[in-house]
Amino acid sequence: MKNFKGTFTALLTPFKNGKIDYPSVDRLVKHQLENGVDGFVINGTTAESPTLTEPEKQELFKHVRKFVGDSVPLIMGTGSNDTAKTIEDSKKAEALGADAILVVVPYYNKPPQRGLYAHFKAVAESVKIPTVLYNVPGRTITSLASETVADLAKVSGIVGIKEASGKMDIAEQIISSCGKNFVMLSGDDGTYVDFLQRGGHGVISVASHVIPKQMVQWKKWVQEGQTEQAQADIKKYMPLIDLLFVEANPIPVKKAVQLMGLIDTAEMRLPLMELSPEHTEKLKIEMKKMGVLA
Repeated sequence: MKNFKGTFTALLTPFKNGKIDYPSVDRLVKHQLENGVDGFVINGTTAESPTLTEPEKQELFKHVRKFVGDSVPLIMGTGSNDTAKTIEDSKKAEALGADAILVVVPYYNKPPQRGLYAHFKAVAESVKIPTVLYNVPGRTITSLASETVADLAKVSGIVGIKEASGKMDIAEQIISSCGKNFVMLSGDDGTYVDFLQRGGHGVISVASHVIPKQMVQWKKWVQEGQTEQAQADIKKYMPLIDLLFVEANPIPVKKAVQLMGLIDTAEMRLPLMELSPEHTEKLKIEMKKMGVLA
């Protein structure tokens, strides 16, 4: 099994004239790898997964796999609020050569905890590659209880969780109940250093598009016991991180990487729209302040 304890970028999908802009994908991925990122999530929230077609998802995965080879793990987002559909997409991801699947808590239909357990168990048992749970109550309303995560950690194939609630008490409960081998990945960039200090293993990040080197460094510092240095450094970057979420992800980060020249356009697919001019100006100022833009 590949190592999923590290810094993973939840890769955005560049568009140009309504289609995926693959030269921009290449520049973006190259920049990430050069700055130490350990792997990527394809077809996650940041990729605008709700508006990618099935052929686009497969084409995008194949393209990134060809670009990175076997050098880093690729995790494919396959979750939905329909268990049968999630199983179908997870099998497709396995056939494509994904190293793991990332499965979000079913949204909108608000299943009970026993329904969540049955959903994730059925999905994990449908494939031979590892399953990473994804808890993001800010988007799904329903949240995985730490007790449910502890039960799911015993299911063969379920290897970890992307915990994006930003609540450190939940992270601590999961870490204490699931043991050190259960992969704990933060899904909340602003609380990442706190998460690492409590025993977290890495991150699936939005901000790593813009500050990959720093995201990698914070993990190294915490591992080396230099937690005060990591805390002081992330504090410096918090205004920038906050601006990357000033509108719904991935609207701001797409504008940020366009400003960096890594992608040609910040084009979004409706119902999402490009970052507003006033927020763009604030983002530009902060990026210059932090040395991300000249």
